[in-house]
Amino acid sequence: MRVNASSAAMMLGVLPALPTVAAVAGTLLLFSLFLFLQGAPAIEALQLIFQGAFGTPFAWQSTLTRAAPLMLTALCVALPAQVGLIVIGGEGALALGGLAAAMVPQCLPQGTAWCIAAPAMALAGMLAGGLWICAVGMLRQWRGVNETISSLLMSYIAIALFKHLVEGPLRDPASLNKPSTPPVPDAIMIGTLPGLDVHWGLLFGVLACVAGWVLVRRSTLGFAMRVTGGNPRAARLVGLPVGRLALVACLLGGAAAGLAGMFEVAAVQGSANAALLAGYGYSGILVAFAARQNPLAIIACALMIGGIETSGSLLQRRLELPDATTLVLQGLLFANLLAWEALGGRISAWRVRLQGIVFAGKPAQLEARHV
Repeated sequence: MRVNASSAAMMLGVLPALPTVAAVAGTLLLFSLFLFLQGAPAIEALQLIFQGAFGTPFAWQSTLTRAAPLMLTALCVALPAQVGLIVIGGEGALALGGLAAAMVPQCLPQGTAWCIAAPAMALAGMLAGGLWICAVGMLRQWRGVNETISSLLMSYIAIALFKHLVEGPLRDPASLNKPSTPPVPDAIMIGTLPGLDVHWGLLFGVLACVAGWVLVRRSTLGFAMRVTGGNPRAARLVGLPVGRLALVACLLGGAAAGLAGMFEVAAVQGSANAALLAGYGYSGILVAFAARQNPLAIIACALMIGGIETSGSLLQRRLELPDATTLVLQGLLFANLLAWEALGGRISAWRVRLQGIVFAGKPAQLEARHV
C-alpha cells in the first residue's frame, strides 16, 4: 500500500497522542462493561459524568477548581521524568508545602501586607515541597535507591509528619472536632479570578505548565534533561552533569507540588488540616501519565481528570451509584495507559518507518517543483 508524503506527515502529528486517545477509548468500553454488570445504564452514566464535569457553569467551576492543584502535582511527576526518574511522591510534597505556607502568617508581624505575605507563603510552600522531592533525587544519585519506591515511602512519612504536627504542636486550640493549624488571616487569603468562583491557583497552574513546556522543549537546560533521560551513559560521555540535572528536575517538580499545597491552604481551606490530603498528589500521577509527561498536555488532562472527580456526586444522586465509582473509572484509565505505554516501542518503530516514507517522498516532490 502506498502512502504519500502529506498523509504520512499528518499521521506523524497524530501518533504522539495515539496512546492516550486509545487508552481513553478502551477505558470507556471497560467502564461501560463494568456498569452493565452492575445493572446500571452505561450510556446515561457517561452522559452524567460529562454533565457533572462540563454541563453547567457550576460544573465547569468545580472542575477548574480541582484541576488547579492537579496541574501542579502532575508537574511533580512530569519534570523528573524528563531525566528518567519516576517520582510519585507529590502528595507528601503538597502536604508539607501547605503546612509550611500555613505557618508563615504566624511568623510575620500582625498586619503584614498581602503583597508580602502571599509571596512569602508561596516561597515557603515551594521550598518545603522542592527540598522534600530533591531528597528523593539525592537518594537516587548518591545511594542508588529506587526513586519510585523512595518517593512513595517518603510521601507516607510526610503525611504522618503533617498529621503529627497539625494534631499536636501546631494545632490551633480553637479547632476542636477538626484539628488544624491557626487560620490564615482573611486579609492575606488568596481570592478568586474575576468573574469566576475559582481561585488564582488555576492561573498559576496553567502558567507553570506553560513554563515547564518552555523549559523542557525550548531551553538548553531542558534539552540536557531530555538527553539525560534518554541515555544517562551518553549524557555522561558528552560531559553533562547528570546528577545535578536530576536534582534540579526533582527540586522544580517538588516546588510545583508545594505551590499546590500553598494554594489549597491560602485559597480553599484557610488552614492546614486533614482536608488538605484530598489525593491530589496521587491523581497528579494519572494526569502526568495521561499527558505522556508533556507539561503542555497536562492542562487538558488535568481538566479531564478533575471533571471525572467532580462528577461522582451526580452519579450518586441520579443513579444511586457509589461515589467511588469514578475511582474505578480512573483506575481503568491508569491501567489502559500503562498497557499502551508498553506498546510504545512498536509505535516508535512505526514512526521511524513513516518518517522514512516522508523523507523518501520529499526528493520526488522537489523534482516535480523544478520541472
